Amino acid sequence: MGETAPKSRMRAPARRATITAAALKIFADKGYHAASLGEIATAAGVARTVLYDHFPSKRVLLLAVMQEQNAELVEYVGSRITGSGSPQERMRSTIDAYFSFAESRPEARKLLFDRTDEDDPEIRTVRQGIRESRTRTVTALLAGDIRSVGADPGEPIAEAMVELIIAGLDGVAQWWERHPQVPRAVLVEGAMRLLWNGLGNPP
Repeated sequence: MGETAPKSRMRAPARRATITAAALKIFADKGYHAASLGEIATAAGVARTVLYDHFPSKRVLLLAVMQEQNAELVEYVGSRITGSGSPQERMRSTIDAYFSFAESRPEARKLLFDRTDEDDPEIRTVRQGIRESRTRTVTALLAGDIRSVGADPGEPIAEAMVELIIAGLDGVAQWWERHPQVPRAVLVEGAMRLLWNGLGNPP
């Protein structure tokens, strides 16, 4: 009788990614307080003790997931901002990238922008830090375009302008969740008309 091959074990990085993927969905669906580490461990297909090997508490897990998803969002959109093409083409590509992210990663968008009910000072502080870091990063990526409209990327108003763009695009993404029948291309065109042409400068 032949020996049974030993069951392959998932490597630590892959196991961690499985845990954070499960946590993302549950945190986005249920919120921080209603989610439990036991539920997340079950969804990830790992023992609770294994989950604790990677994340010693629910707070640490949430913060890790938020930071991971924010980095992915910035990379996803940032590559379009700094891509090839004219400023107008890059703006259109960037808008489309954000809506594409919202469409393909709804849990990530929800966790990063909608879920703010944690009622935990440390989580609030980290969440605010993530937001400010994201704004600074996008401001730096848009520095050339900001100068082209007569603003100094180093001045506070530049970050305020970027906040307006980010908040505006996410507001459209939230509206899209309630009106999913609207094609993404229509949203991109509408946002482009406003952000590029302005209300007082029709195309």
